[in-house]
Amino acid sequence: MTLKMTVANLPFGGAKGGIRFDPSKYSKREIETITRKYTTELAKKSFIGPQNDVLGPDMGTGEQVMTWVKDAYTYIYGEEELHAAGCATGKILSQGGIAGRTESTGMGVFFVLRELLENDDFTEKSDLSPGIKDKKIIV
Repeated sequence: MTLKMTVANLPFGGAKGGIRFDPSKYSKREIETITRKYTTELAKKSFIGPQNDVLGPDMGTGEQVMTWVKDAYTYIYGEEELHAAGCATGKILSQGGIAGRTESTGMGVFFVLRELLENDDFTEKSDLSPGIKDKKIIV
């Protein structure tokens, strides 16, 4: 993630954090409550926010969880922070999400590989021909 964001010149890092629990053992309402409490605790300590650390979906989360994160954060800071909704990516489209988010990780991998394979120093050291055309890549 860090490499992908650097190549795309975006201010996101790639750190991971979360809560260890099995969501299949909880109701949707319980997962929402857990998510909102987690977000509140991170926000109170200034661990998240559109200017310092933007959360993104990962294993066990998705659009709905990210929307709950945004809701909880904007409930706390929405009146004083203009870009509060930017505290999380991967939200539901109608809640500030962006089209193409699901595909963005794979596209990021493609762009990084394309850049690497256009770098003469990298291709020489890797004993690869320049360019991505006609190459088979396993991820």
